[in-house]
Formats: sequence, structure tokens, C-alpha cells
Amino acid sequence: MANTSDIKNGLCIVLNNDIYSVVEFQHVKPGKGAAFVRTKLKSLTKDKQIDHTFNAGVKIHIARIERRPYQFLYKDGSGYTFMHTDTFEQLTIAPSFVHTPQFLKEGQHVEIVYHDDAHQVLKCALPPSVVLRISYTEPGLRGDTATKTLKPATLETGAEIRVPLFINNEDLVKIDTRTGLYMERVNEQKK
Repeated sequence: MANTSDIKNGLCIVLNNDIYSVVEFQHVKPGKGAAFVRTKLKSLTKDKQIDHTFNAGVKIHIARIERRPYQFLYKDGSGYTFMHTDTFEQLTIAPSFVHTPQFLKEGQHVEIVYHDDAHQVLKCALPPSVVLRISYTEPGLRGDTATKTLKPATLETGAEIRVPLFINNEDLVKIDTRTGLYMERVNEQKK
């Protein structure tokens, strides 16, 4: 057990039967009254963020979280199957644990976040950006790079995104997995 003086950014704690990561914190000592710690916490199991205030000196339970490197193999009826990149051990997890599965392709490297104390998978996190090939989009217009107009495009994974008019079929594009938005076109040599 730890107390509120141990709180720092990135620390994972158990609160109200959920696991949270500290995004931001501030120790406050008012002129009158007891000191307290104001925090912003992000849930590792749900997609939500909360504000929580702890009184100074209160005991908190620190959760041991581990990030393990895995490679995506395939998806079937039972879920998504991954292989640990060091031990080659395979693991199948439910679709609800995979963040942005529409950008997941075979061979993609991901991090699977575990709650070490409970030996439980919390989530599967893709890298902040991925490079994918455009499988279909309407033909591009040569030289049309000045406008911010976007058109629909289908990626090799089947996901639909919006891309600039100059993007063509078979082009490689970089996608932000956190927002699902187009970032840039990628040359074959850069990949």
C-alpha cells in the first residue's frame, strides 16, 4: 500500500473496482484546512476519464501493470489471436479488448496491457500510427493538393476513412489510430 504522496503521472491505481492511470495531479495546500491531491484519472478498462480528489495521507492501492509485445496473427469466431514476440506463446482475446481493431492487419505489432496481480488482459493497444494500403478510392486528381477536400477510401483492412483528393488506389497512407484520421501519404521506400 502507498499513500497520496506517492502519486505521480503514469502511476496505475485501483479505485472503485477499476484500474486507472494518473494523467495529471496537483498537490494543494490551502491556507485553511487539510491538504489534498487533485487528480485526473484515465480508466484502463473503459474509455473514460474522471477527476478525483484524495485527502492528503490517504492510502491508495497501486496496480502492477505490464505491457507485453505481441504480433497479430488472425481473427476468427473466438476473437483476435496474437503471438508473444519473445516466447512465441499464442493468446486469443475478445474483440472488446482491442482498441481500433479496424486498423489491425496480419503481422502488426501491438502492446497488450496486463494487470499483473490478477493475470488479466486489460486492453490491446496499437501503435499511435499505422501505415496501410488504399484498396479502393475514386481516381485522384493530379495537382489537387491545395484544397482540404476529402473523399472516402477503403483500406486493406476494410476500414473506411477520408483522404485528400490526390490519393489513388494502392497508395500507402499513415493513419492516426487514436483518431482514425489520415495523416500523410507514405512513399514505398519510407515504409
